[in-house]
Amino acid sequence: MRTAFVSFLVLLVTGAFAQEGMLGSLAKPIDGQSRRVSSTFREGKDGKYDSKAFPKGDLEEKSNFDNFRVQPGQTHVLMDEQGPGVITHIWLTFLGPEIQNWAPKGSANHQEMLLRIYWDGNPKPAVEAPVGDFFANAFGKRSTVISLPVIVEDADSYNCFWQMPFRKSVKMEIVNQSEKAINLLYYNIDWIKKKSIAKDTPYFYAQYRQEYPVQHGKDYTILETKGKGHYVGTVLSVRTRSPQWFGEGDEKIYIDGEVHPSIWGTGTEDYFLSAWGLQKTLTPYFGTPYFDQWGIIGGHTSAYRWHINDPIVFEKGIKVTMEHFGWMSPDENPQQKTNSWNEREDDYSSVAFWYQTGPSTFTERAPANRTLPSIERVIAYPRDGEKHGSGKTQTQQLDLYDGPQMLYMPPALTAETPGEAWMEVPITVKEKEPLRLVLNMTTSYDFGKYQAYLNGVKLGGPMDFYSKDVENREFHLLDAWLAPGTYTVRLECVGKNPLSAGYYLGMESARLRERRPRVKQFGWDKDKDWTKQPTLY
Repeated sequence: MRTAFVSFLVLLVTGAFAQEGMLGSLAKPIDGQSRRVSSTFREGKDGKYDSKAFPKGDLEEKSNFDNFRVQPGQTHVLMDEQGPGVITHIWLTFLGPEIQNWAPKGSANHQEMLLRIYWDGNPKPAVEAPVGDFFANAFGKRSTVISLPVIVEDADSYNCFWQMPFRKSVKMEIVNQSEKAINLLYYNIDWIKKKSIAKDTPYFYAQYRQEYPVQHGKDYTILETKGKGHYVGTVLSVRTRSPQWFGEGDEKIYIDGEVHPSIWGTGTEDYFLSAWGLQKTLTPYFGTPYFDQWGIIGGHTSAYRWHINDPIVFEKGIKVTMEHFGWMSPDENPQQKTNSWNEREDDYSSVAFWYQTGPSTFTERAPANRTLPSIERVIAYPRDGEKHGSGKTQTQQLDLYDGPQMLYMPPALTAETPGEAWMEVPITVKEKEPLRLVLNMTTSYDFGKYQAYLNGVKLGGPMDFYSKDVENREFHLLDAWLAPGTYTVRLECVGKNPLSAGYYLGMESARLRERRPRVKQFGWDKDKDWTKQPTLY
């Protein structure tokens, strides 16, 4: 009932805004001539693509070859036009990274594609961001986005409606920084050619930056530039490196060279217009397109906030920052306590969106390597030595994983008998250090409930692997200082969800995940006997 009421209010408010604002402006004169740049096939005299030729547009199938393949290391120019003008809409699509007939080796993911836009011959790009992050899609994962300036329909149709004016020229390009090709790249870019652009018209800017992890003792900087303009949006993505909630840090925005920020918020989720944490949601002005699990080590959260009705205005400059404080487990706290105000060291990346008169002074550039560093100390795949009870196993390739998962299929009758349906996976520890035991599992419509053990020690309660659709989920089991040696992870079937059609089990891997260095520095649990008191923070 509450969700329906909120949805009604959103429609009511955005509908009223559209009637008075966007729709109302259509009843006013618009100067200029509409133009489009697209990937439509243009045939040259030699039968190959020629950017200067007219679109083919005949009955040959070649007329439908409206896409490009961009090889690793190559740059593809989407648009190169003379002004004055204003870009009104960008639409892109391309194959996802999964293996398929059109791409038997897979394709580049959108985090590995760098979008650059140059205004008026400036050698420094005004827009520089991974294609995914620019469209509020982080971590190389495809997510649906439904907002006013950015829409990613069905997680594969990338639309942008930011207005982008230019005076002399525009050049837009995509750089393939992947080891795989960008396959089947289609695009339409709509713009209006103008007779002139007012002298005080600001340029559109967007800049990506990252810190893996964030710097200790220093707020995370999203943007810092000198000049006149207004800030219009943020995409922030966080991969947690510690358990519990990361987002108690406030946004702190310094206007026109302030020593102390005049805009100081109350928490990360509050800046993104949510409350009591973040969860997956999409609205016209704010949203969280990607959120996997709360409070784990290695959790992913990405959110957007568009300042469309509330632009942040500056006359001489602006600095946009975010604190990185939050809850902390006692083994990471110097007093061995847990509380809400600890400086955390998670992995942050962001895209700042703003308009500015003249050039930006922000010196940040997008690094070529944007892949999150691995936090796995050990990965044990069940295909490398698993044992199992009644039934059979087989490897199975899913789009959820780079490699195969192990599917265990016990017979239904014996699965109800404890101890007869089980699977074991060995995992080896080389050094005594603080680690977290994580199972990377598949959930599905015919999967059962299983209890986890490590060397015979019961860890937590039964895990329900049922879900309506086939999905990937991590199950976190133990924080411990394990002595060197080989351990056995055992999963025993204890029944099934009433909605499940079976007792199957799908495992991609068992993992030992690193803890932040301060856990080792404090050493609070170093001599703790995990077998007598297994702990998960």
